[in-house]
Amino acid sequence: MAPIQDNAVATISFVGKLDNGEVFTENTQENALKVTLGTSDLPPTLESALKDMNIGDSIKVRVPPEEGYGPRQKMLLQEIDNKELIERVNPKPGMIVNLQVDKDGEPTQVPATVMEVNGSIVTVDYNHPLAGHHLTYEVTLLAVE
Repeated sequence: MAPIQDNAVATISFVGKLDNGEVFTENTQENALKVTLGTSDLPPTLESALKDMNIGDSIKVRVPPEEGYGPRQKMLLQEIDNKELIERVNPKPGMIVNLQVDKDGEPTQVPATVMEVNGSIVTVDYNHPLAGHHLTYEVTLLAVE
């Protein structure tokens, strides 16, 4: 089969895993994903591999952090003094909380992971939980339109 061209719609099933084997996402044949190639919907390494596949083929592709959720950014770790959060949620390390931040002059709810609680000081991480991780996808090409 010739390489799959841009704008083709590929139907794929996949499992996404971290280096420690933990599954972070999965789409089976029953809930397969349709993606249009060439539209930056997928990391470039994964899209390139898909273009060389035949229907029914399966591959394993490792995606670097720069193509996934980006590198971890230390500036997105913040200590906040928030007595209201402590009283309202009783945050614990690992918990994801929605915090209000100012984005372009508008208040916006943003998820953050609680890293540490020390009195009323809560250390939160605004990085995406998958930031900084290599992501391995085990992908099967089910169809191409």
